[in-house]
Amino acid sequence: MAQAITSISPISVAGVTHKAQEKHQGNDFLSILKASLNEVNDMQVKGDEALRDIATGQVKDLHQAAIAIDKAEISMKMMLEIRNKALSAYKEILRTQI
Repeated sequence: MAQAITSISPISVAGVTHKAQEKHQGNDFLSILKASLNEVNDMQVKGDEALRDIATGQVKDLHQAAIAIDKAEISMKMMLEIRNKALSAYKEILRTQI
């Protein structure tokens, strides 16, 4: 016997931190996506700054610079995977016959 769904609660996105969710008041998909993209962009900027500091010899803490670079790389890879999954889901919806 199947049970009816009584209420639907919003999905929490694993890749979105609380910082990204707090940037926008709404819980709609667009605001979460924009906040996530802004957070990835911030990490990329910090990673580029750390890389530039290493190249010019102005780095104060090599360990923190390496962490910033790794965070930027991982966040970009995650965003690309999310994009790939979204495109795959969109293509699957287009193939669905009504």
